[in-house]
Amino acid sequence: MSRALFDEMRRRMEHFRRSEQKVARFVLRHPDEVIHMRIVDLATEAKVSEPTVVRFCRALGCSGFQDFKLQLAQMLAAGSQFAQFSMNDSDSVAEFSHSLFDSTIGTLLSVRDRLDNDALGRAVNALAMANRVEFYGFGASGAVAFDAQHKFFRLQISTSAYTDPHMQNMSAATLQEGDVVVAISQTGRTRALVDSVRLAREKGATVIGLCPSRSPLADEVSLPLYIDVHEDTEIYTPMSSRIAHLVIIDVLAVGVAKTRGPKLAEQLKAVKRSLTPLRFPEPGEGTGSESPATS
Repeated sequence: MSRALFDEMRRRMEHFRRSEQKVARFVLRHPDEVIHMRIVDLATEAKVSEPTVVRFCRALGCSGFQDFKLQLAQMLAAGSQFAQFSMNDSDSVAEFSHSLFDSTIGTLLSVRDRLDNDALGRAVNALAMANRVEFYGFGASGAVAFDAQHKFFRLQISTSAYTDPHMQNMSAATLQEGDVVVAISQTGRTRALVDSVRLAREKGATVIGLCPSRSPLADEVSLPLYIDVHEDTEIYTPMSSRIAHLVIIDVLAVGVAKTRGPKLAEQLKAVKRSLTPLRFPEPGEGTGSESPATS
């Protein structure tokens, strides 16, 4: 069975009643325990009533609690789902570390399986042919924008990254046909980013969006790459959407490098060699040719 059950829970989270959200969060954090529970046990642990648990199960298309547990058990038996990150005060470093890694791996697999490869190919082509590439983002997405600029300037592309709304607007106002903007947002609902994207499109630029589907940003961009990561913001959770965005940027960079061919590979080797004097040599390292790997 696929990750559809957990993905559906995360997608519906904000639409559940508050009491049903408590059930969903408990299930996402403790799936292995839930399959062995009675309905009264889950209601007690989630601090809700038994009818609330039944409503929650039916909202997910299950006939009742036993049907829900059966689907959950099938999914866990297939090894296809990593639980959402959770941490108790009594957890050891090893316990919350493993939980965090598992949650992030689950997010990456979910994003990978849902990614539109045709849209990804169109985005790679647009970036490979661009005269200029600008990356826009705020907060954690701003860190992704700077990482993207670091990767793409090595590909012999004129590129910049902006995390200030005024700078984004000035950048957008100077764009023209043949230029590309990559707009990065975990929510897709930042007004300033949507305004800058709208201005960039008015100037003729192509806009690639790394954002959730059914969001204001997704409606404004030319090429949306949907990244639907439903994170629980009520308590502390790792921003696994940020990791997914970084991986998509890596995919786009590799795609552009492959499109640009052998000459670019030689340029990357030259960049790598230029960094050699800035580092201490590794034990046993010779003076032979360097690989084009990133630093």
